Amino acid sequence: MPAEIVLGVGGGIAAYKACELLRLLTESGHRVRVVPTASALRFIGAPTWAALSGQPVADDVWADVHEVPHVRLGQHADLVVVAPTTADLLAKAAHGLADDLLTNTLLTARCPVVLAPAMHTEMWEHPATVANVATLRSRGVRVIEPAVGRLTGRDTGKGRLPDPAEIFAVVRRALARGVAAPADLAGRHVVVTAGGTREPLDPVRFLGNRSSGKQGYAFARAAVARGARVTLVSANVALADPAGVDLVRVGTTEELRTATLAAAADADAVVMAAAPADFRPAHYAPGKIKKSEGGVAPTIELVTNPDIAAELGRDRRPGQVLVVFAAETDDAEANGRAKLARKRADLIVVNEVGVDKVFGAETNAATVIDVDENVSRFTEQPKEALADAVWDLVIARLATPS
Repeated sequence: MPAEIVLGVGGGIAAYKACELLRLLTESGHRVRVVPTASALRFIGAPTWAALSGQPVADDVWADVHEVPHVRLGQHADLVVVAPTTADLLAKAAHGLADDLLTNTLLTARCPVVLAPAMHTEMWEHPATVANVATLRSRGVRVIEPAVGRLTGRDTGKGRLPDPAEIFAVVRRALARGVAAPADLAGRHVVVTAGGTREPLDPVRFLGNRSSGKQGYAFARAAVARGARVTLVSANVALADPAGVDLVRVGTTEELRTATLAAAADADAVVMAAAPADFRPAHYAPGKIKKSEGGVAPTIELVTNPDIAAELGRDRRPGQVLVVFAAETDDAEANGRAKLARKRADLIVVNEVGVDKVFGAETNAATVIDVDENVSRFTEQPKEALADAVWDLVIARLATPS
């Protein structure tokens, strides 16, 4: 459904990326009013924003005073997104300062607010910025994590504005939940694993599986849209980095274990959507394994990989919610119930998998069983919709910890 969106633009070099975000929003049918800061207009002029949005552009409270824009824009908006959000804008928003049209709009908005910071790493990590972000998140503002990459000049690090398409994904999820939906994961740290691990046989071969990582990435995007701080542990995934996550890339099951246990130490919820390889070769061949002259296939000895979900279930801290997955080809629900008990998890998402089922698809159907034997069945739907439905179940358990 078309929405009334305010796109705020801060005064950073990444302002040019907001043009692409504006295009994605308008092409989706939304009515977008661009509100740049005076500094932003030094990077991209008002005629550009007006031409792309089809709406008038102003940066101060004195234009069209009879319409009271400093109040009206925030009151009428279905969503406010600011990209890029500078350190200065974060500070003003956290402390309720309102010295231009954009900061006035932020102060009057009663709709979901998404801030996409962009700044140098030192600025993002400064205690003042850290405190400002924490304050905003505690109020339900969705402050998404910056990306890691090339910054202004030769600098590289955390502070890069996420890809506009990924910021748009956060906006789309926030709007899909309804303008009155709270940021119900605000102040929470969640860990999501995604993809499939690979166990090397030799320098060119590995044991692996067909997991694309799409369901795990859907969980991460949905959690960001609901205000969470998200650590995404990604195993061999060829997908765009979701906006607003702390991304940890891994390859093997042991690497997945190390990264997940470290991230889970202070997490409120852990969603184990990755598909770890159950076995690995007992011996790694330092050179490529050759065919024998007689064509006899080599014997590969396998050993069992650690059970990460079971380890999390055994050692998790009080109040932490654990979600595990069961990808089954037969007797899916029965196998899922057994796995739920074995892993000591709170919820298990059971999928029937196979050729042309689940792996790599944009949709998913699942049965979710909780530790209290409650069963929720979800018909075929987009993976992000399924992720939101499971997050609803997680949030219910967070609200009433056992």
